[in-house]
Amino acid sequence: MIKRIFDFTVSLFALLTLLPVILVVAVLIRFKLGSPILFTQDRPGLNGHIFKMMKFRSMLDAKDKDGNLLPDDQRMTKFGAFLRSTSLDELPGLFNVLKGDMSLVGPRPLLVQYLPLYNKQQARRHNVRPGITGWAQVNGRNAISWEDKFKLDVWYVDNQSFLLDIKILLLTVKKVFVREGISADGHVTIEPFKGSNND
Repeated sequence: MIKRIFDFTVSLFALLTLLPVILVVAVLIRFKLGSPILFTQDRPGLNGHIFKMMKFRSMLDAKDKDGNLLPDDQRMTKFGAFLRSTSLDELPGLFNVLKGDMSLVGPRPLLVQYLPLYNKQQARRHNVRPGITGWAQVNGRNAISWEDKFKLDVWYVDNQSFLLDIKILLLTVKKVFVREGISADGHVTIEPFKGSNND
């Protein structure tokens, strides 16, 4: 209950404080990337419940001659890369926090198609609400392996506390300024998860 009250209060304050920034980013996206301004996608949340996660759009909708979207690296622009490196694309996620779909701190919500690929230990990441930032994000973000990312997520589930959340939020601010771990080698973000061999 304390975590939920903290999430709601901080996210509401952040949205009100950052409203001018949100409006400017929205206008720039409209002119540089087109519509829609927001990117929404189904993601698994607490106990695997599916919700619509919101982010600012950061890629073009460029398609090949067959109507299929081009690879991420061909649709990413310098402006989009800037949004991701500064985490400005994550600001709409504060609305997900207000709604209760997400928390400020928790394992990052991943793709729905990954759900059947988790082993029992990895699936425990869904025992808490997903977060805008998390223990894995401040310990490597997209530059670490999937195995390490899941170990960090499960460690957070087992060790979560108010003080740990505050520590992660402060480290997140530092990471945003330093811009570390934004992408994996050879990928715009991180290579797709293909499952684990561990039970």
